[in-house]
Amino acid sequence: MIQRAVDNLLAVTKESVKTITYESLNNILRLINGLSAMLLAILPGKTNMLEGIHGWELRPAFRGPRLPRWMENGVSSFNQFVHELSVESDSASSVDYSSGDEMDSDDDDDDYISPASPSSHSSRFSRASSYTKREKNWPHWILSIFMWLLLPARLMIGIPLYLYSLIFIRDSKGANRIAGRFRNSNAPAGRKSLDHVVERATDRRRGVIEDLHLGMEIVIETVFDGIHKVAACVLSPFESIRVLLRWSSPNDDESAYVATATLAKDDPTPTERKTRLNNSLNTDGRTCEDVITELGYPYEAINVVTADGYVLLLERIPRRDSRKAVYLQHGVFDSSMGWVSNGVVGSPAFAAFDQGYDVFLGNFRGLVSREHVNKNLSSREYWRYSINENGIEDIPAMIEKIHQVKTSELEPDTDETNTNTNTEQPYKLCAICHSLGGAAILMYLITRRIQEKPHHLSRLILLSPAGFHHDAPFPFTALEYLLLWFSPILQPLVPAFYIPTRFFRMLLNKLARDFHNYPAVGGVVQTLFGYLLGGDSSNWVGVIGLPHYNMNDMPGVSFGIALHLAQMKRAKKFRMFDYGSAPANMAVYGSPEPLDLGEFYGLIDVPVDVVAGRKDKVIRPSMVRKHYRLMRDAGVEVSYNEFEYAHLDFTFSHREELLGYVMSRLRLVAPNVKQKGLRLKKKDQEVVDKKEVF
Repeated sequence: MIQRAVDNLLAVTKESVKTITYESLNNILRLINGLSAMLLAILPGKTNMLEGIHGWELRPAFRGPRLPRWMENGVSSFNQFVHELSVESDSASSVDYSSGDEMDSDDDDDDYISPASPSSHSSRFSRASSYTKREKNWPHWILSIFMWLLLPARLMIGIPLYLYSLIFIRDSKGANRIAGRFRNSNAPAGRKSLDHVVERATDRRRGVIEDLHLGMEIVIETVFDGIHKVAACVLSPFESIRVLLRWSSPNDDESAYVATATLAKDDPTPTERKTRLNNSLNTDGRTCEDVITELGYPYEAINVVTADGYVLLLERIPRRDSRKAVYLQHGVFDSSMGWVSNGVVGSPAFAAFDQGYDVFLGNFRGLVSREHVNKNLSSREYWRYSINENGIEDIPAMIEKIHQVKTSELEPDTDETNTNTNTEQPYKLCAICHSLGGAAILMYLITRRIQEKPHHLSRLILLSPAGFHHDAPFPFTALEYLLLWFSPILQPLVPAFYIPTRFFRMLLNKLARDFHNYPAVGGVVQTLFGYLLGGDSSNWVGVIGLPHYNMNDMPGVSFGIALHLAQMKRAKKFRMFDYGSAPANMAVYGSPEPLDLGEFYGLIDVPVDVVAGRKDKVIRPSMVRKHYRLMRDAGVEVSYNEFEYAHLDFTFSHREELLGYVMSRLRLVAPNVKQKGLRLKKKDQEVVDKKEVF
């Protein structure tokens, strides 16, 4: 009777502490979210971001994610959240901790879905899974009263043993059980839509707020479990001795292991694996491979080594027998993930594959993992490159690999010597490039033409290409002066721009989840990003939630690339990197000034489609039109189109209109057509004399 009364008192107290703690935290979060919503309502043109916030729908424009489940309908009990998502999975494990009466009562309440108070089924369930129920009888109580006389001895022996058991045995199981509830709550329940991969990726991880809830759950459970053990030690000395004997048994260590099995292995027999709470921080570290394969598409990874030793990842959605291929190249702070981030319907990579193309996804150098053949290469040396290296090292290496792979698959009898000398190729390769990728592919094509080497390309589709930047918002102008004036000081100190530590990358990964859970806060962050980037309305909050920004790796930008862009903006020209002095430039280019690529657009011998975004503030339409005018004046077969897009909408947003346009341009290229010969205009003949420079 005394033990049961103590258990009930502790259970009610524990649930009360949980409720007060969770409600206090949720009220603070509601206040922050509400203040953020008020700020968005005050800022001009930002009220449309409030659409999707429960109870604050103002204008139906922004479809933001809903608030967390435990905050809907006025019920924010964290226990309800845990109960609703894990009652089925935890009901089996609670048998070991429940008495017969509790199990019967739980069976009667299986249809109870929404507990509203600590005294409901969730509280009984929590007590049943936390405390050990024992049947008491009068002889036992007589012995217990007798053992009260030995209280000092019991305290000296029992409490240390219980504390040891609490720390090294029970807590590891309890923490893993609680963490398992959260992992189960984030797993997909049944078949979901194949679209909106960004949202699915976000739903797979916990945010900082959810981690805080989890930590509070563990702390409260641990504290009250310790109090319960102390009380049980005092009230039940015989039970303490029994636990001591059980602890001393060597077979008890098996409780720290769980049986696991991995599908697709040769031996699927379950093996023992020790589980720890800190093994998984629940961040979404999926790769482009994971996204492609989970949607049912084939995948192939090809490692490409550049001439200067950088190891690049060329990813592929293979159609080995296809005679039409497409190469997609990302922009700054991006990776191949951008081309598959909108699921089956909205991603250019999947759309091209479904149209019969062999799809290749390029990745520039510039990952935090610093893949290089020289494993001892320092960080400063690794990040010492500009857009020059993207255009004359990275893209040539990847396109040559594509040419080698496609030729060997379509013409397996052709040896390597014939492949290099034959101007006819058995496939047609189109390139779709965004932002920095557009500038790099133009640099690649022009330099290959100067070298009189085949570029293997049949068509270019440039989505908001970089190159001209003198018409830019004030923040970019300020950054230009900062980089140009202080580059001698900044470059040794800041070799690249990225999040340097695993902890802060993990924090960014989790904050992205919180920005989706609290849309008003996410709207404020989105507004700040927009102001810092000249008013561009791209979905910056959604982009930082992509899995390629994870605690293990992320795409970065070297200081040389940023300086190169600043040089282009200052010179108002699309030109190669300026090494700072006439002798240095002479050694690289054979002239005191860097090569002005815009002057040699006449060397482009393939059709080019240039696309701009009217809402793009990063690369304004006027700068994209300059590419178009120079190509048109040079006699290039070029087209120009504009859409109502911001800068990142070309890759990260589901735009059916854009996909339809891109696919229509790809279909203009018929397979099995010879590549145009290297016919140079007389006025461009002087450029050929510089071919030895490259």
